[in-house]
Amino acid sequence: MVATTFAADTPLAVTGLVYANGVAGNWLWWSFLPSGMMTVFLFARLWRRSGLITDVQFAEMRYAGKPAAFLRGFRAVYLGLLMNCLILGWVTKAMVNIISTSLGVSDAKALGICVFFLMPFTGIYVSLGGLWGVLWTDLFQFVLKMAIVIGVAWYGVHAAGGMQQMLATLAAKRAAAGPGASDITALLPDFSRGFASEALWTLPVITFVVHLAVQWWAFWYPGAEPGGGGYIAQRIFSAKDERNGLLSVLWFNLAHYALRPWPWILTALAAVVLYPGLAQPERGYMLVATRQTPHAVLGILLAGFMAAFMSTVATQLNWGSSYLIEDFYRRFLKKEGTEAHFVNASRLATAFLVLAAAAVAWQLTSVSAGWKIVLELGAGTGGVYLLRWYWWRVNAWSEISAMVAALVTTLALHSETLWNAIAGRPQPFSGSDPVIFAKTTLCTTGITTLVWIAVTLLTAAEPNDTLIKFYAKVRPQITGWQPVAKLAGDVPVTRDLGRNLVNWLLGCVLIYSALFSIGELCFGRYQAGFLLAGVAIVCGLAISRLMPKPAEWQAN
Repeated sequence: MVATTFAADTPLAVTGLVYANGVAGNWLWWSFLPSGMMTVFLFARLWRRSGLITDVQFAEMRYAGKPAAFLRGFRAVYLGLLMNCLILGWVTKAMVNIISTSLGVSDAKALGICVFFLMPFTGIYVSLGGLWGVLWTDLFQFVLKMAIVIGVAWYGVHAAGGMQQMLATLAAKRAAAGPGASDITALLPDFSRGFASEALWTLPVITFVVHLAVQWWAFWYPGAEPGGGGYIAQRIFSAKDERNGLLSVLWFNLAHYALRPWPWILTALAAVVLYPGLAQPERGYMLVATRQTPHAVLGILLAGFMAAFMSTVATQLNWGSSYLIEDFYRRFLKKEGTEAHFVNASRLATAFLVLAAAAVAWQLTSVSAGWKIVLELGAGTGGVYLLRWYWWRVNAWSEISAMVAALVTTLALHSETLWNAIAGRPQPFSGSDPVIFAKTTLCTTGITTLVWIAVTLLTAAEPNDTLIKFYAKVRPQITGWQPVAKLAGDVPVTRDLGRNLVNWLLGCVLIYSALFSIGELCFGRYQAGFLLAGVAIVCGLAISRLMPKPAEWQAN
């Protein structure tokens, strides 16, 4: 999982965020940690107990009748085609930037290399190895990529004069910019500024509030889905048992949020010093990587980025084609057929996804633009994905209405923005890009949440037989399932929500403390760094004490 999200696009996107909004700009994705830790302690075991093959199949396990079937097909196309193509598109866009910067070729030629060489090669080993092949290649690729980005960071900081000199240069740039500039190395926004401040190296407070207070539970995003899902659920399904499923997601969150970001961030700071005024800040990473590293290691560097690209593409192609074939084509269009037929259909689906991703990559202006489009399309849907496990009253129409409302609202806001620009009228929201993003997603989240809650209360609950079967198999916390538990009879009762919420809170503190500790130590702020490291260790010990004992795992 951590190799999958260690994509070729991420170092470039992080560089763009730091270049524009400082280190605090990373709260765009750091804010998803609470959602990831909820998957660890509240949802990993439930997914493992479900025994599903893809998370889209959840629809016909949790719900019943035609609405459940429609939801399964709609989610398969919505996620497997629309969202998956956007994800593949921004990953391909990043690889285009990497190839064009490294080899000095045009973007068109770089896109051709991705589409006609790298992606077909990836498709071959995905087809031959399946999920097991993806898992083993991910393990190798993670080790390779981590070594490479650490090396790039070291050479970048060295080229900027060393850590102390680089920080001094950044401080001088801040002083030269005047009182409007913020500290680029700050881990949090400058709360002394206005709510929508747009100064240099500043993350607006309104954007930070949306990220940390709303985004993690309300937004769907691959790898950080509220309630788990996508390739996170896919990996949980493949785990040996519930304990291994939980521990695998815990490791993913630790590596994803605490260990990986700092080589990227340090390289981004070096890019600010070495290449000021870039029109496309995301290219700053590859400028450091190609111009400041020894020529002897450039081949290894490019191999690492190709590994990163292929790791993500492998998972996305496997994930997307499984949705389109298993949950749409096989479920609705051709229910009878040989396995060879469905294998060939999956290969065609994979080829189609490659071409669609190329088209999306050509249209995207930057990697972070793709990130934000997916966030906007998923704004407000997260609440229903959390509650469907813990509240019996959620039905198929809840999910359908949430996805439709988010999609329609996002398209309506973007259409209004476009038409207002053409007509010369004022835009619905004003401010810098981060401020507009915060306002847009708040609007979408509010409308989507009101719609799906209203639809849930105005439509009938799922049939008792379906609810009892789901409750007996998954055994969620009884609190939100009291009416169903009474009908279920002798099904073992689960009452672990309190302990799991405590573990969730401790897990968030642990990983944020580890993340900030590494940053403070990198910047020479040792007292704060060691203090935060101590907090992380204490939280880790507390979690180990609260985790179920081996006998409890066996009982479950």
